[in-house]
Formats: sequence, structure tokens, C-alpha cells
Amino acid sequence: MNQEILSVEQMYRADALALAAGIAGARLMEAAGWAVARAARRLLPKGRIAILCGPGNNGGDGFVAARLLARDGWSVRVALLGAVERLKGDAAIMAGRWTGRVEPLTPDALHGCVGVIDALFGAGLARPLEGAAKAVVEEIGRLRLPVIAVDVPSGVHGDSGAVLGLAPDCLATVTFFRPKPGHCLLPGRLKCGELVVADIGIPAAVLDEIAPDLCRNGPGVWALPEIKAEGHKYSRGHVLILGGAEMTGAARLAARAARRVGAGLVSIAAPPEALGVYRAGDPGVLVASSEPFADLLEDGRRNALLLGPGGGVGEALAGKVLAALGTGRPCVLDADALSSFEGRSADLFRHLSDRVVLTPHDGEFRRLFGEMPGSRLERARHAARLSGAIVLLKGADTVVAHPKGGATITTDAPPWLATAGSGDVLAGLLAGLLAQGMEPFEAACAAVWLHGRAAAEFGPGLIAEDLSEAIPAILAERRWDPHD
Repeated sequence: MNQEILSVEQMYRADALALAAGIAGARLMEAAGWAVARAARRLLPKGRIAILCGPGNNGGDGFVAARLLARDGWSVRVALLGAVERLKGDAAIMAGRWTGRVEPLTPDALHGCVGVIDALFGAGLARPLEGAAKAVVEEIGRLRLPVIAVDVPSGVHGDSGAVLGLAPDCLATVTFFRPKPGHCLLPGRLKCGELVVADIGIPAAVLDEIAPDLCRNGPGVWALPEIKAEGHKYSRGHVLILGGAEMTGAARLAARAARRVGAGLVSIAAPPEALGVYRAGDPGVLVASSEPFADLLEDGRRNALLLGPGGGVGEALAGKVLAALGTGRPCVLDADALSSFEGRSADLFRHLSDRVVLTPHDGEFRRLFGEMPGSRLERARHAARLSGAIVLLKGADTVVAHPKGGATITTDAPPWLATAGSGDVLAGLLAGLLAQGMEPFEAACAAVWLHGRAAAEFGPGLIAEDLSEAIPAILAERRWDPHD
């Protein structure tokens, strides 16, 4: 699977570079229309199909699909937003190759049809649908017709995934060369249905000049630590987790995850009054008093630090966070460690670096960074630049952003991950990978992927305790092949 994600502007540039390399635009459009027609043959019911064409290149792709489907015996009804004589360039050429009727775009064009190809607007749309286009999309929803979108569902913003007023709910979306952020971010991703990324002849070499810094998260982006024959528990790292006195399950969930993902040793530092609770847990976890915390930090073999799960919001935790950051070791700050700096984020930011991973959900993100405009991707990237740390913004479309600009979007985590304690497991996976020497950005991406894959393999009914138990099978399957 190709992992790169291109912005709308970068995709325009890829098209331009292909044209500059001598590849005719009409050839690219023919290939695009062929990919759309192939998806229609596979997914739409056999019967009359409404092909809705817009005034730009998306409409040209629609005319190609109409011609190919009609040639194969499909009943096709073509409706155009605008006039044929106003089409330009390759779209005009493809409209000229269509010998059937072209009717004005109105809701009536859908009547008697069993499916729709939405070739109205591509990813460059920047304003809500209006007029005839809006009326037709509303009618699609009323009739509950199956839809295949060309490039993006009309009404979805290609860069942010925002729905601009309304957009059809599609069976599938056929895009070209590489996906765009709007295919991967919510709510746009939910409108797309199955995403088909078609090769239309744009050479992969154009990516060398574009240099994309956004990817779909997956094993092609990172590699898990190698377990060496000569290794031992100390060479596989030692995670130190700061636990709290009340929500003791959080640190224990994180500790088990860190061990399952391969950390050689895991210690929980706990308040004196809670030591008995932690010592009654997994026998393979080391337990020590968190007072004084500075004494625990003196041992440099504790090479990855996790603070926040069940830690208790307040000055005491904030002080321990700053002490941990002062060691310069890789550090994960989660949950209460972030909320403890609400209203005083600058006190935290001055101590951060790209060896630190912040793992907020949306509520914790607002407490630390305030209200930020933009998509999840834009907010995570801005937060990473502002703080100087790697930001793992959790959600159904988790984004990991590096302060220097690189980012990934996770597109395949199942919804049943939304269960208490799953974030603690994620933090533990991340700390366990850091202890084994992974770079923080790659470790964050890998932890998110493993977390989602574990949930997917377990299935509905998942609780947080199940996640760590699914990890060994995933590691054994060697699913981090670059071609996964």
C-alpha cells in the first residue's frame, strides 16, 4: 500500500509534473474514467445509472465513465451542471466523445436510476454546495441511491475532511495516484465509503520533487525494534511509570502493555499508601515508592518514562513531570500529566523537545492548547510546532505530528476502541517501544497502529484489558512488512 497523502495543492502539482513529463492530460483522464467505470461495474446494481458531471475535470472523468459503461451495455443517464459548450480542455474533449444525450443537472435526472456516479466537484471545492448541485445531492439522500464518487464526494473538503453543508454518503470513492487528507480525516472519511486509489499513469518519481510529509499510518512508515539473539532484559529497556493513589488500574494497564510490546523491565512508582495495591498486581512488574521521585530518576537504566495515567491532576504531578523532563530521556506525557498544566502550558512547553510525546484526547488537548481552529491534522501540527514536542492527538482519526512537520493519520482503527482504559494501554505501548530504542515519532506511530490492529483482531466486546493480550500474535505475524 502506498502510504503518502497529498494535499490538494500537491496533487495539482503531481498532475502538472506528469504533463511536463510528456504524459497527455487526455490519457490521464481516460485512465481515471476507466477506474471509475470499473468500480461502478463492481459495486453498483445493474440498471440505469445517473452520471452527474460538473464543469471541471471531474466532469470529464464522468463523461469517460459514461462512454465506457454504455459501451458495455449499461443504461446511462448523463446530467451536466452547466453547458457542454462551456467545458474546457480535456473535459471538453471527453464530452465530445460522448455521443449520448446530455441533460441539465436537476433532481429529475435521478428518477428511474438505481445508482449514481458523482462527478460533480473534486477535492478543490471550497464552498458549500448550492443551487442545482445541492438539490440533487439532497435528492440522492432522499432516494437512498448507492453512489460512487469521483475524487471525493461532492461537498467534502479535500484537505480538511470537512463537509461543506452536505455531501452524499458513498459506497465508494475513486481517487487517483495518492489519497488526500479529506479521505482520511473525519467526517469526510465517513462519506467516502470504500476508498479506491487508482493508478492512472502519474509516475511515482514526481513524489521526489513534491516531498510529501504526510502519510497514512502503517508498517511502511516505521519498523519495530529487532529482538537480537544476544539481547537481554536490560538491553530491551526499562520503563518507569508513575502511578496514582486512586485510579490504580491506569498505570497497571500501561505497564502490562509496555511488557507485552517488548520492554525488558517495567517499574511502577506509586504513592506509599497505594504500594500494596500495585504489589498485588502482575508479579513481573517492579513496584517502588514514588517518594522521593527524584531518587528513582537517578538510575539511568530507567530509559523511558511515562507519567499521567491515573496520576491525579495537580501541582504534585506537575512537579514530577518537570523533574522527568529534566533527565532528557524519552518521555510520554498522558492524561493527568497534561491536564495538570491547564492554564500554564508555557511552563510545560519550555521544557519539551522532540524526545517527548504528548498523547491528548480532544478534551485534554483543549486544556493544554486552548481552542484551535482547523482540522485534526492542522491542530495537531500547530500544537507540535507550538510545544516543540511530538503530538499524538487521539480519536477515530488519530494524528501523530512532529514539530518539524511530518505527520501521519490512522485510518483503520475500529470504533470499539472507545472504551475506558484503552488510552492507558496506548501510552504503555508507546513507552515500551521507546525503551527499546525507537525514535519517538516512529514509536508513537507504531503504538497507534498496534493499538488499532489489536482492537480490530479482537473485535466488538473489547475492553482495555484485552488489548495487551492481542499484541503477541500481531508481533508474531510480522505485519510490519513495508508492503502491508
